[in-house]
Amino acid sequence: MAKKEGITYEQLLSELKSKQYRPVYLLMGEEPYYIDRLSDFIQNNVLDEMEKEFNQTILYGKESTMAEVINAAKRFPMMSPHQVIIVKEAQHIKDYDLLSFYLQKPLQSTILVFCYKYGSIDRRKKIVSEIEKTGIVFQSDLLRDYQLPAWIKNYVKSKNLTIDEKATALLAEFLGADLSRIVGELDKLVLTKPANTNAITCELIEKNIGISKEYNNFELQNAIMKRDILKINRIADYFAKNPKNNPLVVTLSVLFGFYSNLLLFHYSSPQSRNNDNALAGRMGVNPFFVKDYRAAATHYNARKCMQNIALLREFDAKTKGIDSKEPESELVKELLYKLIH
Repeated sequence: MAKKEGITYEQLLSELKSKQYRPVYLLMGEEPYYIDRLSDFIQNNVLDEMEKEFNQTILYGKESTMAEVINAAKRFPMMSPHQVIIVKEAQHIKDYDLLSFYLQKPLQSTILVFCYKYGSIDRRKKIVSEIEKTGIVFQSDLLRDYQLPAWIKNYVKSKNLTIDEKATALLAEFLGADLSRIVGELDKLVLTKPANTNAITCELIEKNIGISKEYNNFELQNAIMKRDILKINRIADYFAKNPKNNPLVVTLSVLFGFYSNLLLFHYSSPQSRNNDNALAGRMGVNPFFVKDYRAAATHYNARKCMQNIALLREFDAKTKGIDSKEPESELVKELLYKLIH
């Protein structure tokens, strides 16, 4: 979960809801979802509609200088206890060091918010510690792939709905770590689900998002785990006919993760192999799927796993045109054949 040293997104949102405001907020990081949520809350809730008319200013980093931001922050509010200054695209602002002079004596009536997306100011810089002394520095990091299923399940739960492990894995694999995209698609499913159910299912996902519940990387991995050659060939044929919807680079990433985890399984102690939670933690997967890795280990020993990892690296190079001019439609078939033989 995205967090700041000592404060989480949930804690910061709770502060804002209870009207505990700081003079300055630096919301920064690679994951824009939490930055947008927090800045939107401030923009929509700190001032009422009449107060916003005179006391809320939205600036953009591409069009503003730090001097202009500071001048705006020094204004006093009109007929309101606060004024709100939100700097969007703040990663384009230069000369953050100039903010030091304002931070020495910031106006308590000003709420100054910097939305610094897709990157961060080096925390070793003095300006970051100065902002922390006066206000909040919130770090919004990208979620790792293994964190996505739990995040999806928690979001669905917040809507008073349920989602099973297979549907969760399907969404995580297809949508990746873009939380804004995930939320958009989940909200679409919430709106389109039948009134007589409270579950997000694979069928609902296939119908409304366009992800095939039978032909996708999750099902491919499952078929490889079981060494189901017929199903692997069917999926390979489907991927070959639909390369734009099933890019080989994504399949390579998924399978690299699978064989790497399986190698970890093989080199785990006998005691660990019987402890689903310990194995899941080591491999970064849900304990629900450990039984599948245990079964896959009977089909692929450690030597075969290492060979397949090398094979995946070889085909990754081929997708970049190194030692190969074959189209992806042919590469995917060749790859899957070699992985299981």
